[in-house]
Amino acid sequence: MDIPNEILADGQRFFIVVPVEALEKAKFELWQYTQENLQTRKRTPGLTAVYQNATPGVVAYVVIISVVALLASESVFERNWLSSGRVDGVLIRAGEWWRSITALTLHSGVRHYAGNLGFGALFGLMAGRLLGSGVTWLAVLLASGLANLINTVLLASSHRSIGASTAVFATLGILAGFVWRGKLMTQDRWPYRIGPIVGGLALLAYTGSGDANTDVGAHVLGFGCGFAAGVILTYLYQHIPRQNVQRTCGVVAISMLIGSWLLALW
Repeated sequence: MDIPNEILADGQRFFIVVPVEALEKAKFELWQYTQENLQTRKRTPGLTAVYQNATPGVVAYVVIISVVALLASESVFERNWLSSGRVDGVLIRAGEWWRSITALTLHSGVRHYAGNLGFGALFGLMAGRLLGSGVTWLAVLLASGLANLINTVLLASSHRSIGASTAVFATLGILAGFVWRGKLMTQDRWPYRIGPIVGGLALLAYTGSGDANTDVGAHVLGFGCGFAAGVILTYLYQHIPRQNVQRTCGVVAISMLIGSWLLALW
């Protein structure tokens, strides 16, 4: 503020010395500074992120959807994997809940597979860095499976769908919810605080609307369920970095997937 000043110390305290004619102006500027920063000091601090190795989860994701694609294309076990594992409104209402999970690993073609592979790996890498491989992919599986179930209930019983895109948008939602609620991007202005939500919704709108064959409802619900999961995970974050927690969650996620396919095929 172009006020001449000097900082002095007596060994215990510091003093800001200004010319007597600038005293009132200096006091006013210091008072303004205090008022402007009052809210910042009162705001609760955000989580301190412990970045983790996300590679195992991403590799597992790529391997699983690739292996299922191969097995389905060869009709292994002499079964039609598409009809056995897809979301089917009638059969899910009849109790075949596992279809909400198995459908996440099925694709209608190479382009569908490649798109979900790329975006899933990207968002999975980002989420895995914050939450670890095991926790991330268990949360993704639960959120996207729940989204498929809700979507099936809301739509007509004739509804059928496949694809990992619901899981992809659940991963994006987990990222947005966790970063927002964990205050990892906290700034003084409110637009910065809602940045993760706006960014997530923008990506959802840009990549999740697609064409007439796109299940927009599943994408929106995937993002919503993922966002809720991300918020919940902020309350559990003190336990998340533990390796035994990561391993347990990873085993549970893989077991759920394998178990769901066993139910679907047999």
